[in-house]
Amino acid sequence: MPPPKKRLKKVAPPRKRSGIARFLLRVGVVAAIWGGVVAGVYVGYCAIDLPDVHEVTQPPRRPSVALEAEDGTIFARYGDLIGEHVTLDSIPAYVPEAIIAIEDRRFYHHFGIDLLGILRAVVRNVVAGHTVQGGSTLTQQLAKNLFLSPERTLKRKVQEMLLAFWLEHTYTKDQILTAYLNRVYLGSGAYGVDAAARIYFNKPASELNVREAAIIAGLLRAPSRFSPKRDQVQSMERAKVVLQAMVDEGYITDAQRNKAIAGGPSQGHKTADGNDGHYFADWVYDQLGPLIADTQQDMIVKTTLDLPLEKMAERDVEDILSKQGEARDVSEAALITVAPDGAVRALTGGRDYRESQFNRATQAERQPGSSFKPIVYLAAIEQGLTPDDIIPDAPITIGDYSPADYEGRYLGPITARQALAESINTVAVRVLERAGVGNVIQTAQDLGISSPLEHDAALALGASEVTPLEMATVYASLASGGRAITPYAIKEIDSRSGQVLYRHNNVTPPQVVNADAVATLTGMMEDVVKDGTGKAASLGSRPVAGKTGTTSDYHDAWFAGFTADYTTVVWMGNDDNSSMRKVTGGSLPAQLWHNYMTEAERGLPEADLKTGGSLAQKIIDGAGAVTTGVSDAFGAFIESVVGGKR
Repeated sequence: MPPPKKRLKKVAPPRKRSGIARFLLRVGVVAAIWGGVVAGVYVGYCAIDLPDVHEVTQPPRRPSVALEAEDGTIFARYGDLIGEHVTLDSIPAYVPEAIIAIEDRRFYHHFGIDLLGILRAVVRNVVAGHTVQGGSTLTQQLAKNLFLSPERTLKRKVQEMLLAFWLEHTYTKDQILTAYLNRVYLGSGAYGVDAAARIYFNKPASELNVREAAIIAGLLRAPSRFSPKRDQVQSMERAKVVLQAMVDEGYITDAQRNKAIAGGPSQGHKTADGNDGHYFADWVYDQLGPLIADTQQDMIVKTTLDLPLEKMAERDVEDILSKQGEARDVSEAALITVAPDGAVRALTGGRDYRESQFNRATQAERQPGSSFKPIVYLAAIEQGLTPDDIIPDAPITIGDYSPADYEGRYLGPITARQALAESINTVAVRVLERAGVGNVIQTAQDLGISSPLEHDAALALGASEVTPLEMATVYASLASGGRAITPYAIKEIDSRSGQVLYRHNNVTPPQVVNADAVATLTGMMEDVVKDGTGKAASLGSRPVAGKTGTTSDYHDAWFAGFTADYTTVVWMGNDDNSSMRKVTGGSLPAQLWHNYMTEAERGLPEADLKTGGSLAQKIIDGAGAVTTGVSDAFGAFIESVVGGKR
């Protein structure tokens, strides 16, 4: 039987590609071609509109102003600072390495645009769901800084890439890196690594250590957020990321990283705490315009600030308010200290500068209360009043005005000395009448009050508003024996090149009130502290002359006084002018004055208040202020930024 025939499998004919697939392929090819054409046209358009590469833009910049305390410490800066030009040979290798490690690890291997870096950034951003990493190279960042505005548009991004290509073609990698190190913005007004080193660590970039280099490199992600001035903990956390990146790239070892992390703040360089002297600094900065002709240049301002005294003032203000402020319904205080020649050694305008920049020491106009009475008595002494003159403490009415004593009782006939020591209101009004209101106003103006004063009997009790700075001027003038002391804060202003733009004119102030009359008043004011309302301000055996001040309904409380070394005025109250809980000048203000002045006088010899005696030794006659106009210019060409072409 023949074998059965095998059935042959039918092979299906190849399927023809569907018409839809062919259509989509055709459309895709055409779209790709036209997309390339459009992209090419757009790139060409962006290239036509490129800025002139021979005109390097200078970022808008406020002049840099550094404020220097009496001991040479830079305690405040304003404006923007461009540091000294650095080269790769002039700074430690780990400074640029820290930046490359965290910002552009493939810097020496790409052609201006890092395609792998862009891809890596896209993946990380997609995974994170938001932007966590950028893809710009250092060359692109430099191109943006040199030629372009900071706007975020597609056109600017394309131009940035084109300019990055041009930079890579025209300059070496080291030249590009050098330009970047000198132009990058690093927060707090610092342009370039040298400026950042000086602002954050008070040293040039050539002296940075590994830890500091990592902190500066960490600023590039977010200069404000990672600033060591703002948050040292967060700044160091970011620096740890940079240090690990440096280890990964082989720039430093694990041991170097651990040492950098364990290391404390830099030593051996004077730098003030970020909270010190802000009120004083603002006051000084506002005075620069009238003193120099050109305020558009970088400058160093040498001030009279005694930084240890300033720290004590701020500490003592916070201490007394934190312990007693809430219970006594008092929220603010101001304190000013003036040396015999008028140099302001300390000035704090409030409890917390971060909460309020309003300077209560120089801007707040408040009633001085009885702290104004020494002016009234001085005017009367010049008219013949003596400390032993008998004046009745009894009810008095002048027009509609009927002042009462603080305790509501009357002592009858008392001496002028006792009346001032115990701050008797009715006697002060009678003394005003004896001196003449016009003479009292003239005396106040001679001693340094410029605010308008009301021409009425209430002036005797300090009803006219003045600033604490004006009261400090008055008491400093009394401490000088009646010479017109003008408080000043600026000793000298120098340009960054060392040219003197202004120098304080040290001259002997004029005698504006009778020295013998001031000596008599000073003796009476010593009794205020020894036996009167100012006992809480006493410094033991050290001679002190002063006066308390309390306004009606306890809106303001003052203590103003002086030793042979310092005049210090304290004000306490509330910004909304609400009443305190029975805070008198002899209570919290006198306590604050005592606490602060005890430390301020520590180590200084005790001296009698021989008015004018110490002043003559401390004031130096000198030439007038020197003001000079200078100019400052910046280079305009790319060669001045990145060096010569290769």
